[in-house]
Amino acid sequence: MSALRNEAANGRRPLGIMAALPQELGSLIEVMRAESGVHTVTHGGRDYHVGTAYGAPCVVTLARIGKVAAAATVSALIHAFDVEAVVFTGVAGGVGHDVRIGAVVVADSLMQHDLDASPLFPRFEVPLLGIARFAADSALAAQLAAAAGRFIAEEGAALVQRFAIETPQLHRGLIISGDQFVASAAAVATLRAALPDALAVEMEGAAIAQVCHEYGVPCAIVRTVSDTADAHAPASFTTFLTELAGTYSNGILTRFLQARG
Repeated sequence: MSALRNEAANGRRPLGIMAALPQELGSLIEVMRAESGVHTVTHGGRDYHVGTAYGAPCVVTLARIGKVAAAATVSALIHAFDVEAVVFTGVAGGVGHDVRIGAVVVADSLMQHDLDASPLFPRFEVPLLGIARFAADSALAAQLAAAAGRFIAEEGAALVQRFAIETPQLHRGLIISGDQFVASAAAVATLRAALPDALAVEMEGAAIAQVCHEYGVPCAIVRTVSDTADAHAPASFTTFLTELAGTYSNGILTRFLQARG
């Protein structure tokens, strides 16, 4: 892994960048290939792409869907690739009352909405850790939020005109994760009743946050809202993933990495 060795010699550890699905990475791997070349390592059934993007050393990979897949992938980034921090990008369902399709949510904290070991432990709390909510790294989350804000300011109007979505808004707060695709008004109402400050729901972020917490690695999660987790969610998710997810990821990650590089 010459790219990693070269960066280590320069005193720079790589940034781990993850998504669940290819569309959520946009053209990041193509950017790396053009800038530095890409060295691909297959580890645990996943391809890890090593190179630089906008001057920032990166290891980019797909976690696949779900908390176990995400935890396995981020563990490899930490142990096999010695990343200095982890960023996850992708889409999510909006559950906050003011969170609309096309909004961007940057996590301040993350938790598993489907974790319940009661009565042995309080609902949502991770057994033996005594924690239910895992904080995102404040500095890394601020950098992601700044990049998302610039993207919305510079490209939001064009997105509204081209895709007939509402003017994108940036939100920061709680993102919740579970091993289920939430797709009913009743399920959304249940989540809101249990976790009224939740902004978005997805299937990976809290697992990544827990692993990073346990190993002392900074992490941050950015999600674009593809649906509102109701009965229309499957169709909205598929359309957004195909038509818009890459545009958001490209716009946010480009600005984020340029600021780091």
